[in-house]
Amino acid sequence: AMAGSLGLKPLVAVGQVTSTPDKELNFATCAGLVREAARRGACLVFLPEGFDYIGSDTAQTLSLAEGLDGDLMGRYAGLARDCGVWLSLGGFHERGQDWPTTQRIYNCHALLDPAGRLVATYRKTHLCDVELEGRVTMKESSFTNPGAEIVAPVSTPAGKLGLSICYDLRFPEISLALRRAGAEILTYPSAFTVPTGSAHWEVLLRARAIESQCYVVAAAQTGKNHERRMSYGHALVVDPWGAVVAQCHEGPGLCYAEIDLEYLHRIRREIPVHGHRRPDLYGTVAAAGLAPAP
Repeated sequence: AMAGSLGLKPLVAVGQVTSTPDKELNFATCAGLVREAARRGACLVFLPEGFDYIGSDTAQTLSLAEGLDGDLMGRYAGLARDCGVWLSLGGFHERGQDWPTTQRIYNCHALLDPAGRLVATYRKTHLCDVELEGRVTMKESSFTNPGAEIVAPVSTPAGKLGLSICYDLRFPEISLALRRAGAEILTYPSAFTVPTGSAHWEVLLRARAIESQCYVVAAAQTGKNHERRMSYGHALVVDPWGAVVAQCHEGPGLCYAEIDLEYLHRIRREIPVHGHRRPDLYGTVAAAGLAPAP
């Protein structure tokens, strides 16, 4: 993976893994990457959607799910404490409080601070129901509840972080709402398929960065997750100008990028699109409960 040099600017690490139904193996792999990132001086480590596991069918996916107060999240909290890093856990199969009645889960992006505290949870609001004839069929809504809210950006040592998950990438309204609420980094932890990833992954991530003038960080699943699933990979970081500044190669690993907020704010000053919007013509993209940044 391409690595940014360690300097005065905050360093983030972006993970690429091949999750399987084996939760223990997946944790060992992810924990190894987090420890490596911490040794390199990263303050914030991003893991992809399905970092906990990717089940081979719906029944297995539901049976392996846990609550946020369960064993696995407890182990990640301990890992954050041991390594002294922030963890973006970008797509946890969550048994919510309604599990006993719904028997459905949430796709939950959990953010842990270096004390192991759960400081934010975002539940995926756009569920991936797609059918590419003869290639890919997914119906996430058949076993997953959609989230009910967009979460305000969270202040981290790297910048104000806006949380999304995978398929949310196709909806610029979220990125614009998060930008309006003060986001400086947008993150899209993902498990893109090969057909959609090869066509749309990089161009969508770069578009979100350009239109929001944010850094965009996208951890990714890669390779063969089980007999019927392949993931696209190409975990990457895009800067606010739209340039890819870090990207993972094939297979599990990490890429690193420095977050330069002075550069971000210079771009926003030079091309002040945020102030040029015309809400009188097409309205304001704002999420319920999110106040605009001062």
